[in-house]
This record gives sequence, C-alpha cells and structure tokens, in this order.
Amino acid sequence: MTLDHLPPDLRRTRGCGEFRPEHAGSRAVVMGWVARRRDLGSLIFLDVRDRSGILQVVFNRETVPEAHGRAGELRSEYVVAMEGEIVGRDPATFNPAIPTGEVELRAARLYILNDARTPPFPIEDHITTAEETRLQYRFIDLRRPEMQAKIILRHLVALEIRRYMNEKGFLEIETPFLTRSTPEGARDYLVPSRVQPGCFYALPQSPQLFKQILMIAGLDKYFQIVRCFRDEDLRADRQPEFTQLDIEMSFAQPGMVFGLIEPLMQAICGVANQHWEKEGPRQKLNPPYRPIEVDTLTFPRLTYAEAMSQYGTDKPDLRYKAKIVSLDSHVSAKLAHESRIMPPIVGLKFSPDQPRSKTFVKTLIEDMVIPKAHSSLPDLKARQSEIGQDALFVDWCILGEGAKILKDAELALALRDKLGATDGDVIFLGAIRGTTPLRDLHLPHRCFDILRGLLANHSAGYTPQSKRFLWVTDFPMFDWDEEEKRYFAMHHPFTSPTVETLDLLETNPGAVNAKAYDLVLNGTEIGGGSIRNHRQDIQRRVFRAIGMTDEQARQRFGFFLDALEYGTPPHGGIALGLDRIVAILALEASIREVIAFPKTARAVDLMCEAPTTVSPAQLRELGLKLEKSDE
Repeated sequence: MTLDHLPPDLRRTRGCGEFRPEHAGSRAVVMGWVARRRDLGSLIFLDVRDRSGILQVVFNRETVPEAHGRAGELRSEYVVAMEGEIVGRDPATFNPAIPTGEVELRAARLYILNDARTPPFPIEDHITTAEETRLQYRFIDLRRPEMQAKIILRHLVALEIRRYMNEKGFLEIETPFLTRSTPEGARDYLVPSRVQPGCFYALPQSPQLFKQILMIAGLDKYFQIVRCFRDEDLRADRQPEFTQLDIEMSFAQPGMVFGLIEPLMQAICGVANQHWEKEGPRQKLNPPYRPIEVDTLTFPRLTYAEAMSQYGTDKPDLRYKAKIVSLDSHVSAKLAHESRIMPPIVGLKFSPDQPRSKTFVKTLIEDMVIPKAHSSLPDLKARQSEIGQDALFVDWCILGEGAKILKDAELALALRDKLGATDGDVIFLGAIRGTTPLRDLHLPHRCFDILRGLLANHSAGYTPQSKRFLWVTDFPMFDWDEEEKRYFAMHHPFTSPTVETLDLLETNPGAVNAKAYDLVLNGTEIGGGSIRNHRQDIQRRVFRAIGMTDEQARQRFGFFLDALEYGTPPHGGIALGLDRIVAILALEASIREVIAFPKTARAVDLMCEAPTTVSPAQLRELGLKLEKSDE
C-alpha cells in the first residue's frame, strides 16, 4: 500500500514523539516504523517510532477486531499508518522514560504501508555492533535515536552558523568543485575530462584561492559551509571528504578574526546545550548530559613556541592544568652531570586525585607511546628508548616517600621548588641521553604531552565536562622536509610572514614566523587560518623559499598571481572543521559518528561499495587506459 491508496483526508497529524496530555481527546493520524509489538491476546500494543520519538498504540479486539487482526501481522520495522484517538494513560502505566509516556493512541484503523526484513542489528541506543556492519547498513543505523540526535545537532549547528554569519554581514557564496590541480600539501582527487581528453579537474582541498579572489573582487565578507576533498591517510578525525566553515574578510587582522569566532563558538555551544537538554533524557545518556561550559568569553592565546614548551604540542588540552617546566641552568647542569643527559631537560608535576602507588606510576610510563616510534617507554631499569640515534631519558619519584630522583639533596629541593611540588605529588623528568646531534629539540616535550593525556583522568583539578578553547598563534612559516631536502609551508604558501621576520625569507626560512593561528578545543585542532599575502612580490618570495621557481609558480597559480596585480586588499580568514566541532559537542571521538554517510579508515563506502571499477567503455570515453598492477 502507498499513501495514494489511503483515504484523501488521512494526513499525518504530527510526529510520534510530539503528543502530550493536552492532545487527549483529539483524533490523530500517526505514521512510522514498528519498534516493538506486545501481544496480550485481546490487546496488542505497538511502540511506533519516527524521528520525533515513540508513541504507544493500542489495538482492542473487542472494539476494532479488523484492525486488531491486522496488527497481529506486524513485525519489527514494518511501516504503518494508524488512525484513532489520543487518550490519557492510566497513571499506573505512565512511562516516564519517553516524553509521550502519559498518552497513547487508541487505534481504530491500521494501514500497512510496507513490510520489512529483520534488521541486522537492534535499532536502539548503546549497541555493540561492529562499525563495519553499521556502515554497511547505514540506512538502518541512522534510524537509531542516538544517531538521529547527532544528525539533528549537526543541522542545528549549521543553522546557527548561517544565522550568525548573516547577522555579521557575511555573504554565503559557493565556489567550484571542479577546479585546477594545485599539488602542494595533500594529494588531490583528480577527475578526468571527457570533452578535454587527457586533461583533469581536481576536487578542492579547500576553497583557499577562490575565497582570496572573492576579496580581490571586493565582496568584502565571505563564508561557506563547504565540502572539501583530500586524498590522505585517514584516522578517526579525518575523512576523504569533509565539511568546513570557510570564512574570509577584507582588511582583517588576527584580532578581528578572533573577535568574530569567539562569540560564534559561544552560540554553537548554546545550541548544543538546548539540544541535549531536550534529547538527553530520551537518549538515556550515561553519564547524564551536563551543560557545556565555555570558561571565558575571550579565549586564551599562546604562541606556538609557548604551546610547545609548556605542553609539548601545538594543540594543548587546557582542561588539565599541569604544565611542562623547562628547568633552569642550575638544575639542568646538575642533572646533566649526574645522569649523562643533555638539554633540553623538562619536568612535570602530577598531583593525583588520590594517593598513587609506584606500580601505578610505572604502568603509566610503560603505556606511553613515543612520537616517531611504536614502542612503549622503557622500563625503569633501562630508563631509555632508542629513537634513531637519540636516546630518551625519563625518571620519576613520589615526594614524601623518601625516594629521590638523585641523591643530591640540594638538587631534589631545587626540583621541588621549580615544579611547585608537595608531598604526595609525582615528579617526572625527561631529557635526551647521549651525545649525538639532536634532530627534534621538542622530543622530551612531545613525550610529556602524551604523559599529560595519560595523567589527566587521574589528576586533581581535571575538568572533563568543560570546553576549553585556545588560540595558538605565531606558527613557524615553514617546516623542513628531510626526504625532499627543502622547506614546505607549515599551513599553506599563501600565508603572510610576520613583519619582524620577513627579511629572513631568503637567508633563514626556518626562522620566519607566519601570521597564522589555530583554534583548539579540548586538545583537538578545530580550525586554522591566517592573514594572507596580498602583495605579489612577497608571494613570489614565499614560493621561492619553498623551492618553487617563478615558472613553476606561474604554471600552478598563474590565474591567482594575475589577480594579485589588480589591487588586492589586505585580507585573512579561517576554516573551521564542522565535523570535528559537532563530534566534540556530541561527545564522540570519531567524526564518522556525526556524518550521515562516512567512509571507513580505508576510504571505502561500505553501503554503496565505492570505490569500484568502471567498464572499459567508460574508460575509452575518457581516453584512459589502466596499467596492470604488480599486485
């Protein structure tokens, strides 16, 4: 049966989850999926579900024998339409777990719109089904209230973004999906052209050049909620196609960008609060939802150098307040002499939420994963782990138990004072052991960043429910590629160098800083932006610094370099990862949980089985021929 076969006046009154006691006594038409059927003989109870929630429907054999008989045929996930009267339930049978728990539909007619196979997994929250199965049957997975709540949250966040940006005078402008390949950074996805044989479009990694051209065009304030594509190695917070909020404005300074984004983040968190206050009880969240608290209206700021020295990462999680401390020359000299280690020497104080044993601390150290290696930290006998030609030193002691990192009482007192430690605290030390040239000056800091993450859940003062935003600024303009023996842009090559370091572009590119900034939330980078190069002479110097000749720059970016010569205003902006933001607000670690149709970690769509091969005729039409793989 289809809707066309229903009586002309039969139209859905409202969603299943929208009925309340004030609707009692009214005629209603309900349509949805059978979530559950309970047959008590003369009475059959259905739980009928749609996006808005669940409503109980009752069929009485004495009053509606025909409808009751048909209700006996129903199975899980049958699609049905029912007509009847909304009535109040007996107080003894109230169901406080659902918003409609005080009413039910006393059905008079039943229409079976479609039958259904038995689903491959339960359509309920908190299931343990493998992710591969859920992605294969995504059309079933998305029926689960938990998944629908996250998709609705994503919609509400996007709606709030558009409201806010319009209020601030920004224009939403679409940019092309089929564009020119500009290989600098991640690999492009290429699209062959049928009408231009041998030529290819590229799917945009971001609308970077187009949004800058919009500023050159005088449109002043642009934004777009845009799909982007990058052919890169995947993980929980990456997808081959993803969505970002893209923003650009003319005559901008970093402070103007910060002042635009901070209230927007406040507004988005407010939307999430309202959503989860409504959805939380229905989702039976465990633990129960707590309102999102944004600690300050103006987000704190750290330079890249400060973030690395204090936290060991350019995206620190400020919910855990412990900082990495660089030990002064007196302490460093003594440690280097006693333990044959070399600067930089760093320390970290851990104040546990309860007394901790030496075994607990030892286990934490052994669980640490060192950057650049897939091996755990050494046990306390060896106290070192080889990484290439570098050796990492880690040591610790619990104050107040008579244990000292070294026998030197003066040094132990100096460490206690420098780290602000008291009895019961654990002191960690990290450094490089050996005499080989150090390739990574921040290696001890990076290890202690991982240690901070392990310690956080056991630390006094950790606030897991809060949302701690942070701006990280003054990034290095370039990083060194050891394999290619050249510099590359840390953000992208259209970022403007700082005035103070501009003259180092030709002589010392590694010392040049960029007018670049990242927005960090709870240890996750959720956005990045910069003030752009608006002068063509500086843009050419940047290209040369990354080993790109004028001819190569002209070949890749000729249209953009031409545009820069026609009166380009100073401009800048930011791109925020919508998937990551929504995942954090939905208390999810993976962005796949907030994307309707995501890919796996191998960039495969399990539902529609993409990518797949195409026919020889399609290849011939495009002028393509596949080479046989050695595999």
